[in-house]
Amino acid sequence: MTAEKKQNEKNEEKEETPQEIVKDIEKTGVPQEIAKKEEKLDEKSAAKKKTERPKKTEAVVNGIDIPVSTKQSAAICKFIKGKKIPEAIENLEMVARLKMAVPMTGEIPHRKGKMMAGRFPGKAAKEFIVLLKSLGANANYNGIENPRITTAIANIGARPFGRYGVRRKRTHITLIAKAISGGKK
Repeated sequence: MTAEKKQNEKNEEKEETPQEIVKDIEKTGVPQEIAKKEEKLDEKSAAKKKTERPKKTEAVVNGIDIPVSTKQSAAICKFIKGKKIPEAIENLEMVARLKMAVPMTGEIPHRKGKMMAGRFPGKAAKEFIVLLKSLGANANYNGIENPRITTAIANIGARPFGRYGVRRKRTHITLIAKAISGGKK
């Protein structure tokens, strides 16, 4: 049994060249033309495998018609831009638990800490957490290491009528993460 294993190891160590393969095929009775056609097919399939999925440099998530305020979404986009995805998720979870405020402008009450004014948009924060988890999964799938949120955009979405003629809030959100070495924070 050990002699067979040694023979198998020797066979595995030795890689046959295409000419040797053609000679083996000729010995078995297969014509040389068929062997060359098979060789070409193998080369084409190897070339296809190399070009199947090019490596991407960014991960993108689009949220369409999310039922949150566009003003709050824009403030959250500004709040998370430039942060790593896990850090942004952690901060938004604190916002949802009313432990950290999102800086906002306008006639909004002042908050303790580094910011002048802010609010706690809990519902919008929860929607953003879902999008950020999806963005992290996309970045992981595309092989992006240490992704940072480079682009965060909130646009006005469709405004459907609700009951009694009330217009509903809808927002389109786009988040893009790229692998950036160094940088801020």
